[in-house]
Amino acid sequence: MSFFDRFFSEQREELPENWKTFHAPEQLDEIVDRSFHRPVAIFKHSTRCGISLMAKRQLERDWGQAPHAIELYYLDLLSYRPVSNLVEEKLGILHQSPQVIVVHRGEVRYHSSHQDISVGAMREALDDQRPA
Repeated sequence: MSFFDRFFSEQREELPENWKTFHAPEQLDEIVDRSFHRPVAIFKHSTRCGISLMAKRQLERDWGQAPHAIELYYLDLLSYRPVSNLVEEKLGILHQSPQVIVVHRGEVRYHSSHQDISVGAMREALDDQRPA
């Protein structure tokens, strides 16, 4: 394999052990149901996009600052685009890549894309939802 083939070829993503893969349409209902017990986040990632890779790496670096109760689901957009389309349809959030969507108690509490993805903003959005 040449240098260019390795550089431009799609590579299998290695995920941190606490990230869960999201690849089947039926998982969306399960994920939303889980959000009633603890917040969930869906990270939509394009494995061929440098900006998406930078956002993923930033999220990995900052994830230690995320609320420990939050579950993170990773969605590979190139392999599972129909699942991403379903997320857009059911959650009402226009598709972007990269993108993170946080759901708590069945409702979207935060969403952002590209360089605006922020673990701190995710945490703040969830802090605003705590009962008084």
